Amino acid sequence: MTVFLVGAGPGDPGLITVRGLDLIRRADVLVLDRLAGDQLPLEARADCLQIDAGKAPGRVAMTQAAINACLVEHGRTGALVVRLKGGDPFVFGRGSEEAEALRHAGIDYEVVPGISSSIAAPAAAGIPVTHRGLSTHVTIVTGHEDPAKPETQTDWAALARAGGTLVVLMGVGRLARIAEALINAGRAPETPVGIVEHGTLPTQRVTTGTLATIADVAAEAGVGSPAVTIIGDVVAVRDQIGWTERLPLAGRVLAVTRARAQADGLTRRLTDLGAKVISAPTILTVPLATEPIDAGSYDLVVVTSPNTPALLLAAIGGDARVLHGAELAAIGPGTAAALREVGLVADLVSERAVAEALLERLADRVAGKRVLIARAEEARDLLPDGLTHAGALVDVIALYRTEYAVPVGDGPLAADAVTFTSASTVRALVAAYPERDLSGLAGISIGPVTSAAMRELGVGIALEADEHDLDGLVAAVLELLS
Repeated sequence: MTVFLVGAGPGDPGLITVRGLDLIRRADVLVLDRLAGDQLPLEARADCLQIDAGKAPGRVAMTQAAINACLVEHGRTGALVVRLKGGDPFVFGRGSEEAEALRHAGIDYEVVPGISSSIAAPAAAGIPVTHRGLSTHVTIVTGHEDPAKPETQTDWAALARAGGTLVVLMGVGRLARIAEALINAGRAPETPVGIVEHGTLPTQRVTTGTLATIADVAAEAGVGSPAVTIIGDVVAVRDQIGWTERLPLAGRVLAVTRARAQADGLTRRLTDLGAKVISAPTILTVPLATEPIDAGSYDLVVVTSPNTPALLLAAIGGDARVLHGAELAAIGPGTAAALREVGLVADLVSERAVAEALLERLADRVAGKRVLIARAEEARDLLPDGLTHAGALVDVIALYRTEYAVPVGDGPLAADAVTFTSASTVRALVAAYPERDLSGLAGISIGPVTSAAMRELGVGIALEADEHDLDGLVAAVLELLS
């Protein structure tokens, strides 16, 4: 195997490269940079060894020498080792030093580029680093050096004379000295300055001023790291072309508690509307081993959730033709859509994604029929009991169970609203924060069963979706927050 130096991108986990994400999912060992974020490591296998190698002001998990030694040690085992670094490994990321250490040890390595925050953070804030008529070049520099030091390697006077756009990484703590050095070297005090904190993340914030005022403005606003500082006339263009502020959920932070495997669709839709989405899966879907199902002996097969179709297809041997003599019924449009993804079309779909709605449609047509209900292990018995009472011969097969997962940190509790797509996501969130009062949470429920669980467990309900599917949930989010 090889050691891969992978750029995680600027912070938003959606901005990692396809190659980088594939390697994370295959990794045996994951050596993590602090700025790699807390979402991408969730993509790793459960048995992946994850090593914290982060550095932050006042906290150094591992020195650079120790990181180099760690990569060499694990690289020699033949494991697939991923060194996940914020931004791009070779843009102030010390990736070149790690590559040198691996080269000297005779260990194969590969560099997987990432999107640097020096470009991504300004873009996410609506600030172009180049713009015709304003700036034909951009200079990227670290602000980690003290411009007052006589031995500094950064020639601030030359940078002031060069004009164009100046992007300063890691410079918040030395902002006053940097501004003073640039002004003393001839850069106009009224030059616009923008600072983008946590660029591309849900906590992104933009602070603007001029070279003469930015230090005071930043101090008053409590600007902190990580942040990217952009100096130049291009900062003023943000007022005309800034795009994030125009989206209906701009500036809003949503937490999605759905299981990671099913969360992508909801996350994409909320992100497209301008929201910053915290992926906070509170449940895991665990497939259960089953005996082969003779689905062809049933008159009706009922599928109860979007998690079920792929598992059902696997349980019948992967051959959808086995079901040719049976009707298919689905609880809600979301489940019907999941059936279509595996090549199956439901004959009957309840408009609402609750068992009561499907039972109402089936009760007068199942007498004497053999019915198979494919569901979760912990599902309610309302549907099988109701169909049995209506005269059906009912078999139930549990294809998966739901297990609780603890979200990373307190992120979901700090969001503007938290979306709940099932009663199990509600119970899992309560279990994850047993000492917290969740009555003030702005919870958005997908439907009445979920809402009932929220009321029972004391979780705040801000709104329940009118339509009990993802379309309805997104509409509820827009109604509450746009």
